[in-house]
Amino acid sequence: MIHIDRKSPAIIGHSDLITGLVDMCYTRVPMVLEPGEFSVRGGIIDVFPVNQSHPLRFDYDGDHLDRLNSFNIQTQRSISSVNQTAIRPVSDESDVFYHAAVSAPGGAVLDDIHPGDYVVHETYGIGQYKGLVRLTIGSREGEYLHVKYKGEDKLYVPLEQVHLITRYSAADTIPKVNGLHDGVWKKTTAKTKKALEELAHDVYLLHKARQETDGFSFQEDTVWQVDLESRFMHTDTDDQRRVTAEVKRDMESARPMDRLVCGDVGFGKTEILVRAAFKAVENGKQVAVVVPTTILAEQHFRTFSERFAPFPYRVAVLSRFKKKSEQRKILEQLSQGLIQLVIGTHRLLQADIKFADLGLLIVDEEQRFGVTHKEKLKQLKPNVDVLSVSATPIPRTLYMALIGSRGLSTISTAPVARKPVATLVHTKNDAIVEQAIRKELDRGGQVYYLFNQVRGISSKAAWIRKLVPDAEVAVAHGQMDERTLESTMVKFWNHQIQVLVCTTIIENGVDISTANTIIMEDADRLGLSQIHQLRGRVGRSEVQGYALLLYRSEETLTEVGQRRLGAIREYAALGSGYKLAMKDLEIRGAGTLLGKKQHGHVTSVGFELYCRMLDDAVARYHGKPHRKQRSWIEGSNLQLLLPEEYISDPRERLAVYRRVVSVEFPFQLDDLCDELEDRYGDFPGTVSLLFDTIRLKLR
Repeated sequence: MIHIDRKSPAIIGHSDLITGLVDMCYTRVPMVLEPGEFSVRGGIIDVFPVNQSHPLRFDYDGDHLDRLNSFNIQTQRSISSVNQTAIRPVSDESDVFYHAAVSAPGGAVLDDIHPGDYVVHETYGIGQYKGLVRLTIGSREGEYLHVKYKGEDKLYVPLEQVHLITRYSAADTIPKVNGLHDGVWKKTTAKTKKALEELAHDVYLLHKARQETDGFSFQEDTVWQVDLESRFMHTDTDDQRRVTAEVKRDMESARPMDRLVCGDVGFGKTEILVRAAFKAVENGKQVAVVVPTTILAEQHFRTFSERFAPFPYRVAVLSRFKKKSEQRKILEQLSQGLIQLVIGTHRLLQADIKFADLGLLIVDEEQRFGVTHKEKLKQLKPNVDVLSVSATPIPRTLYMALIGSRGLSTISTAPVARKPVATLVHTKNDAIVEQAIRKELDRGGQVYYLFNQVRGISSKAAWIRKLVPDAEVAVAHGQMDERTLESTMVKFWNHQIQVLVCTTIIENGVDISTANTIIMEDADRLGLSQIHQLRGRVGRSEVQGYALLLYRSEETLTEVGQRRLGAIREYAALGSGYKLAMKDLEIRGAGTLLGKKQHGHVTSVGFELYCRMLDDAVARYHGKPHRKQRSWIEGSNLQLLLPEEYISDPRERLAVYRRVVSVEFPFQLDDLCDELEDRYGDFPGTVSLLFDTIRLKLR
């Protein structure tokens, strides 16, 4: 173990620290992201001790330690000064598992384009990025993005055009690269632009029709509304308060509400639904809550019933757990207005459902509903207020919200004392599974073991019983008899079962505070949003949650599987569901974004350029044509060059180039300079001169 005390005269030197970290089995990497890693950039050494919650930054002048700070993984910037600390050796895999609560930095500090990735240049089309190269053209030396095109065609993109280059994402297939001189790209973009003009017209008409439709104007909050909200057992986060106000403002408007609330798992979305539903019933309207699974319907029924209990409103649930006679009685009372709030699955979409006066439709976990289901939902009543909720919305919904045809609210603030779910990606073996289960059971908790195949799930449960014979193990999947499934879930809720071997049936809505470890077998075969959603089943209270993602071997991992697991490592922080939905879109493909007709256009130009073109087209219909933002570097002959000795990693250097080109004001440049000196040390003379010159141009 390495002990550091800045008051002591014998502080470990630069080279000795590196040697000590290697001896303690720390891994040297370009940028520290996880416990057990360290990086060296000249006199700066970053290290993430396995026994600490934040990484450390040692800044040496020779062997003299100038400063020692903790720093933030996402921004890579220093947080606070440290005077005493200790770095423990990496003893085994459990160290990483029980201390990994981190996320990778955003695009601001690490560019998302790797050498070998396919990229899109707005003017020249799809090519393959080969990396940064240093060239001297005339008397000007600089770095260029090397992009390989069809045949022997290649392009060296100057840094002033870096904003024209985006990473290609549309599907899991390899795209066709363009030639620089065959005119194909020009025809492709013209065809896409024409299709998008038609689509933008449809979007505009949809938005216009919605705005011109008269809805019901709900009244301001009543005394009972205030009473209900005061009974909430937790303290509202700032985001919860803001989103609640946005929803109420929509409901009180004369226009029908169509709002999407996007918030990470366990961030308090259900309470917003409760308050909106209560506001509706207080105004004499009925509420329908549509959910994708029977288990979630039953759980919501408990939650809404408990919250509505002090008030004279009836709550019912329609699911396959109800007998036919019970269902008929509920339908009759619903049509007579005797039931104010009904919760159900797709059963609520059937033709025999009649409401006396439906005022609010709530769609929970809407990413689980297909286009057909959503059209049926809208047909329940043309001018009904619609509130949709999701942790990871499907791309179609997310982008429709972004372009303005729907309202979008985001909840990104974690509840007080909520901890990130510690996540480990590992090859499958008996020892690590047994260790993870036993560690959870030893603290009195329960475990989900996800095996997403009904065939063989009983054998998997038998295998786990051999690993932990003292644990009560049971199975849950969607093809079970509903009574058996209900009985199993009730036993798990009541802590009569310690390990639940299950399929993705637990993905939505299962909220059990004592189940705080989830193990996912063949995680590389799950969708990225699925992994994120499943991981959200644990760590929902103040107890630390753990997720163990297993894959068979490096040899069996597909490229898509590698990217999925890599992205989970990158987006492990709380509140990342919104970003994760976009990452999932890149991996799965954007073919369903705006209907089947658009699939070919998304594939032919890539998702990011497609969105930019669509945004332009929609803006024109709204009378707000986009203006191209000019950078200070356009028309400049300034030599933009950062020495490799200062920032050695190409992805980090490219990220800095993008930020330098995009700065608009001197204060932004000053902030960037402070960050770079914190992360990489004092500027070499050429870098100081570069930023001084840019500062003059900005002024």
